[in-house]
Amino acid sequence: MRHKILTTVILMSCGLNVLASTAAEQSAVLFENVRIFNGSSAERSPTSNVLVQGNRITQISTAPITPPAAVSITKINGAGRTLMPGLIDNHVHITLGASSQSDLINPAISAEVLQTRAADEAHFMLLRGFTAVRDLGGPIFALKRDIDAGKTIGPRIYPSGAMVSQTSGHGDSRLPNERSRRFGGEVSRGELLGANFIADGRDEVLTATRENLRAGASQIKVMAGGGAASAYDPLDVTQYTLDEMKAAVQAADDWGTYVTVHAYTPKAVRRAVDAGVKSIEHGQLLDEATMKLLAQKGVFLSLQALDEAPASQTDDVRAKKHQVVDGTDRAFKWAKKHHVKLAWGTDFLFSPANNKNQNADILKLKQWFSPAAALKLVTHDNAQLLALSGLRNPYPGKLGVVEVNALADLLLVNGDPTQDLNLIADPEKNFVVIMKDGQIYKNTL
Repeated sequence: MRHKILTTVILMSCGLNVLASTAAEQSAVLFENVRIFNGSSAERSPTSNVLVQGNRITQISTAPITPPAAVSITKINGAGRTLMPGLIDNHVHITLGASSQSDLINPAISAEVLQTRAADEAHFMLLRGFTAVRDLGGPIFALKRDIDAGKTIGPRIYPSGAMVSQTSGHGDSRLPNERSRRFGGEVSRGELLGANFIADGRDEVLTATRENLRAGASQIKVMAGGGAASAYDPLDVTQYTLDEMKAAVQAADDWGTYVTVHAYTPKAVRRAVDAGVKSIEHGQLLDEATMKLLAQKGVFLSLQALDEAPASQTDDVRAKKHQVVDGTDRAFKWAKKHHVKLAWGTDFLFSPANNKNQNADILKLKQWFSPAAALKLVTHDNAQLLALSGLRNPYPGKLGVVEVNALADLLLVNGDPTQDLNLIADPEKNFVVIMKDGQIYKNTL
């Protein structure tokens, strides 16, 4: 099914990643006659030419570019189309979004099946133009390694690994009949899958954080407050003591990276900020004073424009989700008013059929941003949050921009998305070239 997208998709052979890397160093791609959205400017550039060598952008000029001698060159005539950075989704759960919740808790469905679905979803995600994502919870390390090795197709993944949750927290995914491993129970299926760690007390939080770092996490995801989609923790509760939260922050900082937390309410967010957390996921129930605090402290707010819960959910879950959706407009407006460092993500979970709407989700941003500002948010600004991984950044180099020496994650788009954001919502039609790390994965020209 993954190969039906477009006949012009160019795939790397699984066993030839070393050869492909060598070839990339000896070859180049020249985009000619393109108008550049560089990731931050409000307008496109004059007609320009862009040279990519290996996995980096090496030249940008309004004058013709002559590639170096002895380099195999692929020329792409943009004919006035827009060349822009690849899209970035700062809040995904690739594995947990590729299967339903019932499948994830079904012991008859193996981890291998779940991983195969995740690999398919990663492939589709790249062909939707998302060249980098931050995975904020779930078994993802093996898939990331396969993508990086060229064994399968997908975006750059900044992995968190298992979500760290207290008992009764938003990441406590036990079924009603599953007892705590501390009180006569066994390790839960969610923990066995690598979806979450249930950790209580400073020592366990340290261990959970360090386990994720050992496995290759680029940042740590901690549950600091109640959730809308979970059945057992009310939306208003604050989770983890200050000391427990500090333990995660200290362990992450010792590895040169940071903690991001799931939190909606002022109390949960303020405790996280006091602990040294550098990013807040969600925050739709914040008051204006706490939004000002985020701005003062330079803490990122990774916001989503979420949808109401479907009618199939319980009354409690639908009521909680409505509170979150209702607070979204205030959160975006206050964040803009007080110049909070904003990032954006989708946070699709447990609904594989919804994943195809990843691009269309960007269109919700039109309520608060101009098309160019929305594009800046989902490219340049999101890349700033990825870069917080510091020493644990798996892809050193600049992302989210089109400039010399930046990593070559690029989209060639029909039309001008800085004026018509709707173009982004139809990647099959409008993304005529998709490049990640200097490799072309789609070219319909």
